[in-house]
Amino acid sequence: MICVSKNESNLNSQNLKIKGKTILKGKVKISGAKNSALVLLAASLLTNEKVILNNVPKLSDIEKMKNILKHLGVKLNSNNANNLIINSKNLHIGDNLPFELVNGLRASFFCIGPLLSRLGEVTLALPGGCKIGKRPIDQHITGLRELGANIEVENGFVNAKIQGEKKKLVGSKIFLSCPSVGATETLIMAATLAEGRTVIENAAREPEIQDLCLMLNKMGAQIQGYGDSKITIDGVEKLSGCKHKVIPDRIEAGTFLIASAATLSNITIGPVIPNHLESVLETLKATGSKILIKGNEITIKTKEIKAVNIKTAPFPGFPTDLQAPFTALMAIAKGNSEISETIYENRMGHVDLLNSMGASIQLVNNIAKIQGVDELKGQNLKGSDLRSTAALIIAALSAKDTSYIGGLEHLDRGYDCFESKLNILGANITRNFNEQIFFNQTIVDENISKNKEKFKAA
Repeated sequence: MICVSKNESNLNSQNLKIKGKTILKGKVKISGAKNSALVLLAASLLTNEKVILNNVPKLSDIEKMKNILKHLGVKLNSNNANNLIINSKNLHIGDNLPFELVNGLRASFFCIGPLLSRLGEVTLALPGGCKIGKRPIDQHITGLRELGANIEVENGFVNAKIQGEKKKLVGSKIFLSCPSVGATETLIMAATLAEGRTVIENAAREPEIQDLCLMLNKMGAQIQGYGDSKITIDGVEKLSGCKHKVIPDRIEAGTFLIASAATLSNITIGPVIPNHLESVLETLKATGSKILIKGNEITIKTKEIKAVNIKTAPFPGFPTDLQAPFTALMAIAKGNSEISETIYENRMGHVDLLNSMGASIQLVNNIAKIQGVDELKGQNLKGSDLRSTAALIIAALSAKDTSYIGGLEHLDRGYDCFESKLNILGANITRNFNEQIFFNQTIVDENISKNKEKFKAA
Protein backbone atom coordinates (compact mmCIF):
# COMPACT_ATOMS: atom_id res chain seq x y z
CA MET A 1 0.00 0.00 0.00
CA ILE A 2 1.38 3.37 -1.01
CA CYS A 3 0.64 6.16 1.41
CA VAL A 4 2.66 9.25 2.27
CA SER A 5 5.90 9.12 0.32
CA LYS A 6 8.94 8.16 2.35
CA ASN A 7 10.94 10.57 0.23
CA GLU A 8 8.94 13.76 0.68
CA SER A 9 11.64 15.93 -0.88
CA ASN A 10 10.71 14.38 -4.24
CA LEU A 11 6.96 14.83 -3.94
CA ASN A 12 7.09 17.67 -6.46
CA SER A 13 8.28 15.26 -9.12
CA GLN A 14 5.86 12.43 -8.28
CA ASN A 15 2.59 11.93 -10.09
CA LEU A 16 -0.34 9.56 -10.35
CA LYS A 17 -1.04 7.64 -13.54
CA ILE A 18 -4.82 7.24 -13.64
CA LYS A 19 -6.76 5.07 -16.06
CA GLY A 20 -10.09 6.71 -16.86
CA LYS A 21 -13.65 5.41 -17.17
CA THR A 22 -13.32 3.66 -13.82
CA ILE A 23 -16.21 2.02 -11.99
CA LEU A 24 -15.74 1.92 -8.23
CA LYS A 25 -17.19 -0.79 -6.03
CA GLY A 26 -16.78 -1.93 -2.45
CA LYS A 27 -16.10 -0.42 0.94
CA VAL A 28 -13.47 2.08 2.01
CA LYS A 29 -12.28 3.00 5.50
CA ILE A 30 -12.34 6.70 6.40
CA SER A 31 -9.34 7.96 8.38
CA GLY A 32 -9.23 10.36 11.30
CA ALA A 33 -9.88 14.00 10.52
CA LYS A 34 -6.81 15.99 9.55
CA ASN A 35 -8.29 19.30 10.68
CA SER A 36 -9.16 17.81 14.05
CA ALA A 37 -5.93 15.88 14.67
CA LEU A 38 -3.77 18.94 14.04
CA VAL A 39 -5.52 21.09 16.64
CA LEU A 40 -5.68 18.20 19.13
CA LEU A 41 -1.90 17.83 18.86
CA ALA A 42 -1.57 21.51 19.75
CA ALA A 43 -4.06 21.12 22.62
CA SER A 44 -1.92 18.38 24.15
CA LEU A 45 0.58 21.12 25.04
CA LEU A 46 -1.86 22.45 27.66
CA THR A 47 -1.00 19.69 30.14
CA ASN A 48 2.19 18.18 31.56
CA GLU A 49 0.51 14.76 31.67
CA LYS A 50 0.27 12.17 28.90
CA VAL A 51 -2.31 12.54 26.17
CA ILE A 52 -3.10 9.49 24.05
CA LEU A 53 -4.61 10.18 20.63
CA ASN A 54 -6.15 7.36 18.62
CA ASN A 55 -7.20 7.39 14.96
CA VAL A 56 -4.48 9.87 13.94
CA PRO A 57 -4.22 9.96 10.12
CA LYS A 58 -0.92 9.39 8.36
CA LEU A 59 -0.36 12.69 6.56
CA SER A 60 2.57 14.94 5.77
CA ASP A 61 0.89 17.80 7.69
CA ILE A 62 0.67 15.58 10.78
CA GLU A 63 4.37 14.77 10.46
CA LYS A 64 5.16 18.49 10.29
CA MET A 65 3.15 19.17 13.44
CA LYS A 66 4.88 16.30 15.23
CA ASN A 67 8.25 17.80 14.29
CA ILE A 68 7.15 21.14 15.76
CA LEU A 69 6.16 19.44 19.01
CA LYS A 70 9.46 17.56 19.18
CA HIS A 71 11.30 20.88 18.78
CA LEU A 72 9.37 22.11 21.83
CA GLY A 73 10.66 19.24 23.96
CA VAL A 74 7.59 17.03 23.59
CA LYS A 75 8.11 13.27 23.63
CA LEU A 76 6.09 11.32 21.07
CA ASN A 77 5.63 7.56 21.04
CA SER A 78 3.34 5.25 19.11
CA ASN A 79 1.88 1.80 19.72
CA ASN A 80 0.65 1.53 16.13
CA ALA A 81 0.40 3.60 12.96
CA ASN A 82 -2.68 5.56 14.09
CA ASN A 83 -1.93 5.85 17.81
CA LEU A 84 0.14 8.63 19.40
CA ILE A 85 1.28 9.05 23.01
CA ILE A 86 2.18 12.67 23.75
CA ASN A 87 4.15 13.80 26.79
CA SER A 88 4.61 17.59 27.17
CA LYS A 89 6.06 17.48 30.68
CA ASN A 90 9.36 19.02 29.52
CA LEU A 91 7.78 21.65 27.28
CA HIS A 92 10.12 24.54 26.52
CA ILE A 93 10.42 27.20 23.88
CA GLY A 94 14.23 27.53 23.88
CA ASP A 95 15.28 29.19 20.66
CA ASN A 96 12.51 30.35 18.37
CA LEU A 97 10.88 27.58 16.35
CA PRO A 98 12.62 27.25 12.96
CA PHE A 99 10.93 29.41 10.36
CA GLU A 100 10.69 26.57 7.83
CA LEU A 101 8.85 24.36 10.33
CA VAL A 102 6.16 26.90 11.16
CA ASN A 103 5.82 28.68 7.82
CA GLY A 104 5.13 25.42 6.01
CA LEU A 105 2.09 24.54 8.14
CA ARG A 106 -0.78 26.90 8.86
CA ALA A 107 -1.91 24.77 11.80
CA SER A 108 1.37 25.55 13.57
CA PHE A 109 -0.24 28.77 14.80
CA PHE A 110 -2.59 26.71 16.97
CA CYS A 111 0.37 26.30 19.34
CA ILE A 112 0.33 29.96 20.35
CA GLY A 113 -2.51 29.64 22.89
CA PRO A 114 -1.16 26.56 24.71
CA LEU A 115 2.40 27.95 24.72
CA LEU A 116 1.24 31.28 26.11
CA SER A 117 -0.77 29.52 28.82
CA ARG A 118 2.02 27.14 29.82
CA LEU A 119 5.13 29.31 29.35
CA GLY A 120 3.90 32.90 29.47
CA GLU A 121 5.51 33.96 26.20
CA VAL A 122 6.20 32.69 22.70
CA THR A 123 7.53 33.80 19.33
CA LEU A 124 6.14 32.12 16.20
CA ALA A 125 6.64 32.69 12.50
CA LEU A 126 3.52 33.63 10.59
CA PRO A 127 1.82 30.41 9.37
CA GLY A 128 1.90 28.97 5.87
CA GLY A 129 -0.05 26.20 4.08
CA CYS A 130 -2.02 26.06 0.82
CA LYS A 131 -2.25 29.48 -0.80
CA ILE A 132 -5.96 29.52 -1.52
CA GLY A 133 -6.60 33.13 -0.53
CA LYS A 134 -6.44 35.41 2.46
CA ARG A 135 -6.59 33.52 5.74
CA PRO A 136 -5.70 36.30 8.17
CA ILE A 137 -4.83 35.72 11.81
CA ASP A 138 -6.12 39.12 12.89
CA GLN A 139 -9.01 37.59 14.87
CA HIS A 140 -6.63 35.21 16.64
CA ILE A 141 -4.44 38.15 17.67
CA THR A 142 -7.31 40.47 18.61
CA GLY A 143 -8.86 37.77 20.77
CA LEU A 144 -5.57 36.93 22.52
CA ARG A 145 -5.08 40.62 23.26
CA GLU A 146 -8.56 40.73 24.80
CA LEU A 147 -7.43 37.87 27.03
CA GLY A 148 -4.55 40.03 28.22
CA ALA A 149 -1.67 39.04 25.94
CA ASN A 150 0.77 41.63 24.67
CA ILE A 151 1.31 40.84 20.98
CA GLU A 152 3.55 42.42 18.37
CA VAL A 153 3.85 41.37 14.75
CA GLU A 154 7.06 42.26 12.96
CA ASN A 155 9.31 40.86 10.24
CA GLY A 156 7.14 37.81 9.68
CA PHE A 157 7.02 36.82 13.36
CA VAL A 158 4.41 37.06 16.11
CA ASN A 159 5.80 37.91 19.56
CA ALA A 160 3.30 37.18 22.35
CA LYS A 161 3.76 37.66 26.09
CA ILE A 162 1.59 37.68 29.20
CA GLN A 163 2.27 40.66 31.45
CA GLY A 164 2.17 40.58 35.25
CA GLU A 165 3.51 38.31 37.97
CA LYS A 166 0.87 35.59 37.61
CA LYS A 167 1.65 35.04 33.92
CA LYS A 168 -1.97 34.10 33.34
CA LEU A 169 -4.43 35.18 30.71
CA VAL A 170 -7.68 36.72 31.96
CA GLY A 171 -11.16 35.74 30.77
CA SER A 172 -13.00 38.15 28.53
CA LYS A 173 -16.01 38.52 26.25
CA ILE A 174 -14.91 38.16 22.62
CA PHE A 175 -16.99 38.76 19.50
CA LEU A 176 -15.59 37.35 16.26
CA SER A 177 -16.27 39.48 13.19
CA CYS A 178 -16.69 36.25 11.21
CA PRO A 179 -16.97 32.65 12.47
CA SER A 180 -13.32 31.75 11.90
CA VAL A 181 -12.56 28.11 12.72
CA GLY A 182 -8.90 28.80 13.48
CA ALA A 183 -9.60 31.80 15.69
CA THR A 184 -12.32 29.94 17.58
CA GLU A 185 -9.98 27.01 18.26
CA THR A 186 -7.05 29.24 19.23
CA LEU A 187 -9.10 31.24 21.71
CA ILE A 188 -10.79 28.17 23.23
CA MET A 189 -7.38 26.66 23.99
CA ALA A 190 -6.00 29.90 25.38
CA ALA A 191 -9.06 30.43 27.60
CA THR A 192 -9.01 27.00 29.27
CA LEU A 193 -6.24 28.02 31.70
CA ALA A 194 -7.17 31.72 31.93
CA GLU A 195 -8.51 33.33 35.10
CA GLY A 196 -12.29 33.67 35.07
CA ARG A 197 -14.85 33.23 32.31
CA THR A 198 -14.40 33.71 28.58
CA VAL A 199 -17.36 34.00 26.24
CA ILE A 200 -16.80 33.69 22.48
CA GLU A 201 -19.69 34.98 20.39
CA ASN A 202 -20.17 34.34 16.66
CA ALA A 203 -17.95 31.28 17.16
CA ALA A 204 -17.48 28.70 14.42
CA ARG A 205 -19.54 25.53 14.82
CA GLU A 206 -17.51 22.97 12.85
CA PRO A 207 -17.30 19.34 14.08
CA GLU A 208 -13.55 19.75 14.55
CA ILE A 209 -14.21 22.47 17.14
CA GLN A 210 -16.64 20.16 18.91
CA ASP A 211 -13.99 17.42 18.92
CA LEU A 212 -11.45 19.83 20.44
CA CYS A 213 -13.86 20.83 23.21
CA LEU A 214 -14.73 17.21 23.96
CA MET A 215 -11.06 16.37 24.46
CA LEU A 216 -10.37 19.48 26.54
CA ASN A 217 -13.32 18.68 28.81
CA LYS A 218 -11.91 15.16 29.26
CA MET A 219 -8.72 16.92 30.41
CA GLY A 220 -10.67 18.90 33.02
CA ALA A 221 -11.60 22.04 31.08
CA GLN A 222 -14.98 23.70 31.68
CA ILE A 223 -16.40 24.43 28.21
CA GLN A 224 -20.06 24.78 27.34
CA GLY A 225 -21.97 25.66 24.18
CA TYR A 226 -19.62 24.13 21.60
CA GLY A 227 -21.48 23.34 18.43
CA ASP A 228 -23.36 26.60 18.90
CA SER A 229 -22.36 30.16 18.02
CA LYS A 230 -21.78 31.09 21.68
CA ILE A 231 -19.12 29.20 23.62
CA THR A 232 -18.42 29.71 27.31
CA ILE A 233 -15.12 28.70 28.91
CA ASP A 234 -14.52 28.86 32.66
CA GLY A 235 -10.78 28.79 33.24
CA VAL A 236 -9.25 26.10 35.46
CA GLU A 237 -5.92 25.89 37.30
CA LYS A 238 -4.57 22.91 35.39
CA LEU A 239 -5.49 20.25 32.87
CA SER A 240 -4.77 16.54 33.13
CA GLY A 241 -3.96 13.90 30.55
CA CYS A 242 -6.60 11.89 28.70
CA LYS A 243 -7.28 9.34 25.99
CA HIS A 244 -9.19 10.55 22.95
CA LYS A 245 -10.16 9.25 19.52
CA VAL A 246 -10.02 11.65 16.59
CA ILE A 247 -13.35 11.98 14.75
CA PRO A 248 -13.63 10.61 11.18
CA ASP A 249 -12.60 12.97 8.40
CA ARG A 250 -15.82 14.38 6.90
CA ILE A 251 -13.87 15.95 4.01
CA GLU A 252 -12.22 12.67 3.05
CA ALA A 253 -15.62 10.99 3.35
CA GLY A 254 -17.22 13.63 1.12
CA THR A 255 -14.43 13.30 -1.44
CA PHE A 256 -15.02 9.54 -1.78
CA LEU A 257 -18.78 10.06 -2.06
CA ILE A 258 -18.25 12.59 -4.85
CA ALA A 259 -15.74 10.29 -6.59
CA SER A 260 -18.33 7.51 -6.50
CA ALA A 261 -21.01 9.79 -7.95
CA ALA A 262 -18.68 11.06 -10.70
CA THR A 263 -17.94 7.48 -11.83
CA LEU A 264 -21.60 6.35 -11.58
CA SER A 265 -20.56 3.84 -8.96
CA ASN A 266 -21.80 2.13 -5.81
CA ILE A 267 -19.57 2.25 -2.71
CA THR A 268 -19.83 2.21 1.08
CA ILE A 269 -17.75 4.45 3.32
CA GLY A 270 -17.18 4.29 7.07
CA PRO A 271 -16.76 4.94 9.85
CA VAL A 272 -18.35 8.38 9.61
CA ILE A 273 -20.57 10.63 11.70
CA PRO A 274 -23.48 11.15 9.26
CA ASN A 275 -24.72 14.46 10.68
CA HIS A 276 -21.29 15.95 9.96
CA LEU A 277 -22.07 15.36 6.27
CA GLU A 278 -25.72 16.45 6.18
CA SER A 279 -25.31 19.29 3.67
CA VAL A 280 -23.13 17.14 1.40
CA LEU A 281 -25.55 14.21 1.51
CA GLU A 282 -28.55 16.42 0.73
CA THR A 283 -26.68 17.96 -2.20
CA LEU A 284 -25.70 14.56 -3.59
CA LYS A 285 -29.31 13.41 -3.30
CA ALA A 286 -30.31 16.44 -5.35
CA THR A 287 -27.83 15.40 -8.06
CA GLY A 288 -29.58 12.03 -8.38
CA SER A 289 -27.54 9.81 -6.07
CA LYS A 290 -29.29 7.45 -3.68
CA ILE A 291 -27.94 7.59 -0.13
CA LEU A 292 -28.36 4.89 2.50
CA ILE A 293 -27.20 5.52 6.08
CA LYS A 294 -26.74 2.54 8.35
CA GLY A 295 -25.11 3.28 11.69
CA ASN A 296 -21.71 4.85 11.01
CA GLU A 297 -21.62 3.79 7.35
CA ILE A 298 -22.96 5.49 4.23
CA THR A 299 -23.69 3.76 0.92
CA ILE A 300 -24.05 5.80 -2.28
CA LYS A 301 -25.52 4.56 -5.56
CA THR A 302 -25.45 6.74 -8.67
CA LYS A 303 -26.92 6.16 -12.13
CA GLU A 304 -27.20 9.77 -13.29
CA ILE A 305 -25.76 13.17 -12.41
CA LYS A 306 -28.10 16.16 -12.43
CA ALA A 307 -26.85 19.75 -12.22
CA VAL A 308 -27.23 21.46 -8.84
CA ASN A 309 -26.26 24.95 -7.65
CA ILE A 310 -24.26 25.31 -4.41
CA LYS A 311 -22.74 28.04 -2.28
CA THR A 312 -19.96 27.24 0.16
CA ALA A 313 -20.65 28.28 3.74
CA PRO A 314 -19.43 27.70 7.29
CA PHE A 315 -20.74 24.54 8.98
CA PRO A 316 -23.46 23.33 8.73
CA GLY A 317 -23.38 24.67 5.15
CA PHE A 318 -21.63 23.08 2.18
CA PRO A 319 -17.90 22.90 3.05
CA THR A 320 -15.43 24.95 1.04
CA ASP A 321 -13.01 22.00 1.21
CA LEU A 322 -15.38 20.01 -1.04
CA GLN A 323 -16.06 22.78 -3.52
CA ALA A 324 -13.31 21.72 -5.96
CA PRO A 325 -14.28 18.01 -5.97
CA PHE A 326 -17.94 18.97 -6.43
CA THR A 327 -17.00 21.21 -9.36
CA ALA A 328 -15.43 18.16 -11.03
CA LEU A 329 -18.73 16.34 -10.53
CA MET A 330 -20.83 19.17 -11.96
CA ALA A 331 -18.53 19.35 -15.01
CA ILE A 332 -20.13 16.09 -16.24
CA ALA A 333 -23.66 16.67 -14.90
CA LYS A 334 -26.73 16.98 -17.08
CA GLY A 335 -27.68 20.65 -17.31
CA ASN A 336 -26.21 23.90 -16.08
CA SER A 337 -25.05 24.71 -12.57
CA GLU A 338 -23.42 27.49 -10.57
CA ILE A 339 -20.90 27.04 -7.80
CA SER A 340 -20.22 30.07 -5.59
CA GLU A 341 -17.08 30.09 -3.44
CA THR A 342 -17.82 32.43 -0.54
CA ILE A 343 -15.00 31.53 1.87
CA TYR A 344 -11.69 31.85 -0.03
CA GLU A 345 -11.17 34.19 -2.96
CA ASN A 346 -8.40 32.12 -4.58
CA ARG A 347 -9.98 28.68 -4.48
CA MET A 348 -10.88 28.34 -8.13
CA GLY A 349 -7.49 27.28 -9.51
CA HIS A 350 -8.98 23.98 -10.68
CA VAL A 351 -11.38 25.63 -13.13
CA ASP A 352 -8.84 26.22 -15.91
CA LEU A 353 -7.45 22.73 -15.40
CA LEU A 354 -10.88 21.09 -15.65
CA ASN A 355 -11.55 23.12 -18.80
CA SER A 356 -8.38 21.71 -20.33
CA MET A 357 -9.96 18.26 -19.81
CA GLY A 358 -12.98 19.34 -21.84
CA ALA A 359 -15.19 20.90 -19.17
CA SER A 360 -17.21 24.01 -20.02
CA ILE A 361 -16.81 26.38 -17.07
CA GLN A 362 -16.80 30.16 -16.98
CA LEU A 363 -15.50 31.93 -13.91
CA VAL A 364 -17.14 35.24 -13.00
CA ASN A 365 -16.55 36.94 -9.65
CA ASN A 366 -15.70 33.66 -7.91
CA ILE A 367 -18.78 31.97 -9.31
CA ALA A 368 -18.17 28.98 -11.57
CA LYS A 369 -20.87 28.79 -14.24
CA ILE A 370 -20.86 25.23 -15.53
CA GLN A 371 -22.44 23.72 -18.61
CA GLY A 372 -22.25 19.96 -18.15
CA VAL A 373 -20.50 17.92 -20.85
CA ASP A 374 -20.91 14.27 -21.77
CA GLU A 375 -17.37 13.33 -20.80
CA LEU A 376 -13.93 14.67 -19.96
CA LYS A 377 -10.70 13.57 -21.61
CA GLY A 378 -7.48 12.54 -19.91
CA GLN A 379 -4.72 15.14 -19.55
CA ASN A 380 -1.40 15.66 -17.80
CA LEU A 381 -2.15 18.25 -15.10
CA LYS A 382 -0.78 19.45 -11.80
CA GLY A 383 -3.05 20.38 -8.88
CA SER A 384 -2.53 23.82 -7.42
CA ASP A 385 -3.57 23.01 -3.84
CA LEU A 386 -4.82 20.13 -1.71
CA ARG A 387 -8.46 20.06 -2.78
CA SER A 388 -7.85 20.99 -6.42
CA THR A 389 -5.54 17.98 -6.71
CA ALA A 390 -8.29 15.74 -5.35
CA ALA A 391 -10.70 17.29 -7.87
CA LEU A 392 -8.38 16.49 -10.77
CA ILE A 393 -8.07 12.88 -9.60
CA ILE A 394 -11.87 12.57 -9.53
CA ALA A 395 -12.08 14.10 -13.00
CA ALA A 396 -9.39 11.71 -14.27
CA LEU A 397 -11.29 8.68 -12.89
CA SER A 398 -14.38 9.68 -14.88
CA ALA A 399 -12.55 10.79 -18.04
CA LYS A 400 -11.74 8.75 -21.11
CA ASP A 401 -8.11 7.72 -21.69
CA THR A 402 -5.28 8.06 -19.17
CA SER A 403 -4.28 11.07 -17.09
CA TYR A 404 -1.13 11.95 -15.18
CA ILE A 405 -1.89 14.11 -12.15
CA GLY A 406 0.80 15.98 -10.21
CA GLY A 407 0.58 18.08 -7.07
CA LEU A 408 1.11 15.18 -4.69
CA GLU A 409 2.99 17.49 -2.31
CA HIS A 410 -0.49 18.96 -1.74
CA LEU A 411 -2.48 15.71 -1.85
CA ASP A 412 -0.41 13.94 0.81
CA ARG A 413 -1.01 16.83 3.21
CA GLY A 414 -4.66 15.91 3.62
CA TYR A 415 -5.52 12.44 2.30
CA ASP A 416 -4.35 9.26 4.01
CA CYS A 417 -3.40 6.61 1.39
CA PHE A 418 -5.77 8.22 -1.14
CA GLU A 419 -4.80 6.34 -4.29
CA SER A 420 -4.45 3.07 -2.40
CA LYS A 421 -8.00 3.36 -1.08
CA LEU A 422 -9.25 4.14 -4.59
CA ASN A 423 -7.42 1.09 -5.93
CA ILE A 424 -9.13 -1.07 -3.30
CA LEU A 425 -12.41 0.17 -4.81
CA GLY A 426 -11.30 -0.88 -8.29
CA ALA A 427 -9.44 2.14 -9.62
CA ASN A 428 -6.28 1.71 -11.69
CA ILE A 429 -3.84 4.25 -10.25
CA THR A 430 -0.05 4.04 -10.10
CA ARG A 431 2.20 6.46 -8.24
CA ASN A 432 5.22 7.29 -10.40
CA PHE A 433 8.38 8.16 -8.50
CA ASN A 434 10.86 8.44 -11.35
CA GLU A 435 8.91 8.97 -14.56
CA GLN A 436 9.12 12.63 -15.58
CA ILE A 437 5.84 14.00 -16.92
CA PHE A 438 5.25 17.33 -18.63
CA PHE A 439 2.22 18.93 -17.04
CA ASN A 440 0.05 21.19 -19.16
CA GLN A 441 -0.50 24.31 -17.05
CA THR A 442 -0.92 26.76 -19.93
CA ILE A 443 -4.47 27.08 -21.24
CA VAL A 444 -4.75 28.30 -24.83
CA ASP A 445 -8.38 29.40 -24.79
CA GLU A 446 -8.38 33.15 -24.13
CA ASN A 447 -11.92 33.03 -22.74
CA ILE A 448 -10.66 30.70 -20.03
CA SER A 449 -7.31 32.28 -19.25
CA LYS A 450 -8.65 35.83 -18.93
CA ASN A 451 -9.87 34.95 -15.44
CA LYS A 452 -6.61 33.31 -14.42
CA GLU A 453 -4.77 36.27 -12.97
CA LYS A 454 -7.54 37.24 -10.60
CA PHE A 455 -8.27 33.78 -9.30
CA LYS A 456 -4.92 32.01 -9.52
CA ALA A 457 -4.00 29.61 -6.74
CA ALA A 458 -0.44 28.71 -5.87
